[in-house]
Order: sequence, then structure tokens, then C-alpha cells
Amino acid sequence: MAHAPQVKIPATYMRGGTSKGVFFSLQDLPEAAQVPGPARDALLLRVIGSPDPYDKQIDGMGGATSSTSKTVILSKSIKADHDVDYLFGQVSIDKPFVDWSGNCGNLSAAVGSFAVSNGLVDASRIPHNGVAVVRVWQANIGKTIIAHVPITHGEVQETGDFELDGVTFPAAEVQLEFMDPAAEEEGAGGSMFPTGNLIDELQVPGVGTFQATLINAGIPTIFINAEDIGYKGTELQGAINGDPKALLMFETIRAHGALRMGLISSLDEAAKRQHTPKVAFVAKPADYVASSGKAIAAGDVDLLVRALSMGKLHHAMMGTAAVAIGTAAAISGTLVNLAAGGVERSAVRFGHPSGTLRVGAEASLENGEWVVKKAIMSRSARVLMEGYVRVPGDSF
Repeated sequence: MAHAPQVKIPATYMRGGTSKGVFFSLQDLPEAAQVPGPARDALLLRVIGSPDPYDKQIDGMGGATSSTSKTVILSKSIKADHDVDYLFGQVSIDKPFVDWSGNCGNLSAAVGSFAVSNGLVDASRIPHNGVAVVRVWQANIGKTIIAHVPITHGEVQETGDFELDGVTFPAAEVQLEFMDPAAEEEGAGGSMFPTGNLIDELQVPGVGTFQATLINAGIPTIFINAEDIGYKGTELQGAINGDPKALLMFETIRAHGALRMGLISSLDEAAKRQHTPKVAFVAKPADYVASSGKAIAAGDVDLLVRALSMGKLHHAMMGTAAVAIGTAAAISGTLVNLAAGGVERSAVRFGHPSGTLRVGAEASLENGEWVVKKAIMSRSARVLMEGYVRVPGDSF
């Protein structure tokens, strides 16, 4: 019996923020995978090692968590005034699909670095020493991200002393600006608050009725109060991810929130849309010990937030959800703003399972609609490995 040989595909394995993913230049992909469709999805599933009923992704590059089951495809931008087009694929761990419905804010930190190092940014725009301003078109959600990439001697500087909770070692700081972050999701009419309300009563059969802030900013997110579902907001991963009943509850809330936001037309569609929306719970500041053993004092943060990604509590915070947190915190009357003290603010520092994170956003009310021009936060990025990934030639 003949067996297809493996195919070599140029790739770079990168950390961006608190995530890791496999990065590709579009032109390096096999021809069948250079366009959206089943061949591309099958290829990326095989690269990452999914679907894996063992939930380990042993036979691929994935790390068996939502933070490490990720792929990125980059190309020179076809959009005016942009350098690079960025497409993000969230690969399901145990099911055979790739979710293209949203962005990854953490891996956004690595996009500018990859673009500079791989010739996707015009050389005239890269200083010998200084900061390269890389204009990124986020193709999943149709938004602009501005990445400020440090450059030393004409090359991307990756090492530095910037520390990010959730990442063990320091690195160079990369500042990101998420421009006009209100997500223009189908069914949401492009509105930051798809229901028109800052707080809704969300009815979830079999679970209860909760106050919820449903927002499209950075990524569609459902915010609820921790105390309404029996939590304190100081929980770490083990308290949630080891509790099947809790995970089912959160998924049920997520599905009903997605329906209320107009992101799906029936509840059964939620299973095929795992990446969005996110569900998060908030609480007022309190002392707790982060997963690293670091003590976080109530006075260190403005509020506490815990968020789930791909059905599990995230070990830190998704970058896109951080944008949603910063945006909601800037708007008086949302659950996030109320948890942070209910005062007007242009930046917020929140506590998450790995520590704290600061994100800035300024909101204004224009013609009866809330508008945020941009949200700002700092991350870091680093190349972990570069060369080729190999996949069986008959797998896509």
C-alpha cells in the first residue's frame, strides 16, 4: 500500500502575549490552502494536531489549551494605508473545525514582528534604531491594529525587561492600538451594544436569570457578576476547569448570550462557534494569590475579571477580551464599570488568574451610540522556532 510523503511548509512558531501559535506567510502555503475553504482548514487542523479525542494534540504543534491551539496567516496588505493582512484561525482541540469568527489579541502582538522580519513591511518604514509602526488589517473582524515594534540595528528587538503576568520571562514591550474596536459582527448591526442596553436581563433556562453586559468591542463578550453565579472573582483555573457542571453552565450562558446578541440564529449554532462570544465574570477588588504564587492586593486592581475561552477558564486574559474590558470599564453603567467603582475612567487595571493587566480606552456618546476610537495595551512577542512544519501530503 502506497503512503503519501510528508509535505514541508515554511512556518514560524511564535509567542504573542500569553498565547502561542504557528505563523505562516500566505504565499508559503500549498496552493489549495492559499484560499479559504476545506483544504485550508484541514491543513491547519493537521498542523496543530486536531481533532484529538485525547485532548493532548500530541501529533501536532498545539499545546492542548485554547491559548496554544492557534494559527496565523499573514500577507502583504491589499488595503490602502496598511502594511500587512492578518488572518487568525482558532483551532478546536477535540472537534474537526477551525473558528474564523474573531481575532486573537495576544497573537496580535507578534504580527508586527513577523511582518518586519519576513519582508511584509516596506524597508523604508523600518528605522535602523527606534520603533517601527506596523499598520495591520485584522481580516477576521475588518479592523485596524497599530503595532509599535522595537527595532535595534535594523532588526526586531525581542529581548527586554517588560514583564507580563502570565508569561514567565521578560521581553521587549510591544504597544498595540486597537482602532475603533467595536466589532462589526453579523447580526449585531455594527453596534457596540447589540441590544441597545448597557445591562440586560439574560434568561438562561436551567441556570437562572442574570444581569449581563453584552458588548462587541475587541471581541463579542458577555459579562456577568461573579456573585450571581456563586463565585468571588478570585478563582483560578482549577476551580472552574475541574468542575464539569460549571463548564456546562458557562457554555449554556454563552450560547444564550450569543443568541441574544444576534451572533447566532439558533442555540445549536453555538457549538460551531466556540471562539466567539466570550463569557466573563466580574467582581469588585479583593485580595487573592495568582497562579504563580504572587500575592495580588485589592488595592493593586480596579476590579477582578475571569474569562472563559474555548470552553475553559483562561489562565490569564485574552487580549481581545482585555479590549472589551477596557471599553466597558470606560462606559458608566456597564457591569464592568460598576465593578470598578462606577466612575468615569480612561484606563483600568484588572486582576486575572495570572496577575494583573492594564488597558486603556476612552469612550464617548455620539448620536446616541457609544464610540471608542481606540483601546491601548502592551504585550510582548518572541520567535520560539522557525523552519518548516510537516504534515502528511494526503491530509488536506
